[in-house]
Amino acid sequence: MKEFIEIARKFEISGEVLEVKPLGNGLINDTFKVITSDGCPDYVLQRINNAIFTDVELLQHNIDAVTRHIRGKLEASGADDIDRKVLTYVHPKGSDKTYLLHEGKYWRVSVFISDTVTRESADEENSYYAGKAFGNFEAMLTDLPEKLGETIPDFHNMELRSRQLAEAVEKDAAGRVSDPEVQEILADIAKYDSEMCKAEHLYREGVLPKRICHCDTKVNNMLFDHSGSVLCVIDLDTVMPSFVFSDIGDFLRTAANTVAEDSPETDKVAFKMETFKAFVKGYLESASVFITPIEKENIPYAALLFPYMQAVRFFADYINGDTYYKIKYPQHNLVRTRNQMALFHSALSHLDEMTAYVAGL
Repeated sequence: MKEFIEIARKFEISGEVLEVKPLGNGLINDTFKVITSDGCPDYVLQRINNAIFTDVELLQHNIDAVTRHIRGKLEASGADDIDRKVLTYVHPKGSDKTYLLHEGKYWRVSVFISDTVTRESADEENSYYAGKAFGNFEAMLTDLPEKLGETIPDFHNMELRSRQLAEAVEKDAAGRVSDPEVQEILADIAKYDSEMCKAEHLYREGVLPKRICHCDTKVNNMLFDHSGSVLCVIDLDTVMPSFVFSDIGDFLRTAANTVAEDSPETDKVAFKMETFKAFVKGYLESASVFITPIEKENIPYAALLFPYMQAVRFFADYINGDTYYKIKYPQHNLVRTRNQMALFHSALSHLDEMTAYVAGL
């Protein structure tokens, strides 16, 4: 870890760096905890994956703008313990940036928020807290004066994902399209294609706005205190303009599934309505200050959209020969596709119940 100690020392941190060790299990960036001396704060050192986030300047501009704005909102409201409620990034020595380019690799450092808890699964209680936290996150950013860019362009654009699947089928790079099961899944996906592209249609009609959204609303992207309340939303790499459906649907896709997204036991896949109700209740308590009627009434659509979109993405990758997602065995992306389509159909079976619940809030 000597190399990482030297990198950490290039940033304006307090105390002497004693140790750097791996932190967490993130799939995109490499993350380390920096241990310092003399009662100084510890830090988080990250190597930014610029193969995914190709414009690091834009990435950090978004993060800096968002954290600065949230800090200002917390100060204006008289909040206490602000440094535990918003991430703080540290400048490299002699730089006004919040990232460092060193020998072709990009690095950044933030203050480690101590005495916190992360969760890997969502029960009804922390789904409610998650909804409230992400709704509040969006609410605080509705008046952000700075323009943000898309760190991953068209990340949640369903029309694009549909085109990518069509292109994969046309190329048939891995020779899998003629398989009867592939044909069956393609037919099932095609039934819902137009309806699932509704967000883009409404946006072009001028009736659906884009917000500043988190776009990766997993339960482990929040820090909880020991009483179970959310302190801080973290992992801000995907914060960018999107539809509110991104933050609603992305959370529910993982939290409301009874099994993991790559479980082959599709007969055990089910959409948990208690998770939906808890998250949406919390979300609307925070988001009520800005959400429009068309956004609110389409919350059930968000719950359908994200398993459907992810199924399309897994399936396109399977047809392409597994070039994007890491796989553990040859049928892995096909299993993921079946799983997500099963979740989509389970959520679809609850559409009337979801619609009635949202209307009643």
